[in-house]
Amino acid sequence: MNRVAQRLAAISESATMAISNRASVMRASGLDVISFGAGEPDFPTPDHIVEAAAAACRDPRNHKYTANAGLPELRGVIAAVTAEAGGPTVEVNQILVTNGGKQAVYQAFAALLDPGDEALVPAPYWVTYPDAIALAGGIPVPVPTDDSTGFRVTVEALEAACTERTKLLVFVSPSNPTGAVYTAEETRTIGQWAARRGIWVVTDEIYQHLVYGDSTFTSMPSVAPELGDRWVIVNGVAKSYAMTGWRVGWMIGPADVIKAAANHQSHCTSNVANVSQRAALAALTGPQEPVEQMRLAFDRRRRLAVEMLNAIPGVSCVEPHGAFYAFPNFTGLLDRDLGGITFQTGLELGAAILEKAQVAVVPGEAFGAPGYARISYALSDENLRKGLERIHEFVDSVSNT
Repeated sequence: MNRVAQRLAAISESATMAISNRASVMRASGLDVISFGAGEPDFPTPDHIVEAAAAACRDPRNHKYTANAGLPELRGVIAAVTAEAGGPTVEVNQILVTNGGKQAVYQAFAALLDPGDEALVPAPYWVTYPDAIALAGGIPVPVPTDDSTGFRVTVEALEAACTERTKLLVFVSPSNPTGAVYTAEETRTIGQWAARRGIWVVTDEIYQHLVYGDSTFTSMPSVAPELGDRWVIVNGVAKSYAMTGWRVGWMIGPADVIKAAANHQSHCTSNVANVSQRAALAALTGPQEPVEQMRLAFDRRRRLAVEMLNAIPGVSCVEPHGAFYAFPNFTGLLDRDLGGITFQTGLELGAAILEKAQVAVVPGEAFGAPGYARISYALSDENLRKGLERIHEFVDSVSNT
């Protein structure tokens, strides 16, 4: 008999958290480590949100259990802002407030997947999707993309991966880890394909406010009405409002699916912390200027990151159009003699960059894309430039040895 249940023994630590933790340990030892690991804005939560939370702490209403599915007023505002942003029009009973977007992702899979059901996951993918699918009893089926297509999956690739056991598609735009943003037409075409196939779409919209240049955010349920009610949206306040630690996300979908997920949540966590919910309410209804200020800063850093990455010999990076990640291609540095050193994998290269250059990047293997790496540019301009200079210097040093 196993000491640890097999379903958990098979799950590894989040690669992004592992890298960030390693960087923290090195910093604690006195090293000047720059981390491009975790996807977390470097800005503080806007003041008006913090003040709303402080006021909520003093209100005895927030000291007790509240509705498991979320504060009714917050759910009502989520419905309103979803529609205002071009998403579907929904009722309050179609919304469940969760402990962060990550819980919304897991509960969406738990509500939809039975053992043996397959879920198509375009790769590169966020590290949590495959494990969350597996925990729900499903089978993740990666659908590879690469930088030649801007990391956007095609209907042809999805069709080739689809079987009679396919239950759902995971769709993410803007994308973590690549920053890819699908056009409205691409989004509509994929939604129509899913509708013809009769499969569900779980669409992660957590980065909807972080798009750049001419790119725009598109919500699939709105542009592909052919899906009917076979869709679930997951979202939250973490990324756009610098509220990663407040842990407020939500899922939106058909009332019966939301009811099932709410029942599940009632036995796992019950309601999200009321103070955090009040803070989220202030975020969604208050001034939106801080969101735009952060977006402009990320845009500036995005352009700097792409320029500096493409200047490194053996490295190339397509321009990301959303979120706050670059996904450079490091395959030009693999399987070649670099001053007597040969890196066979991105994992080996990433470990060397961390130990020698004291810069933490997340190797592409964690995202189903060997040879690439994810670099978060959600850090100060100074540290972004310094970290990329260190990587460049490291590559030069091993190449010229």
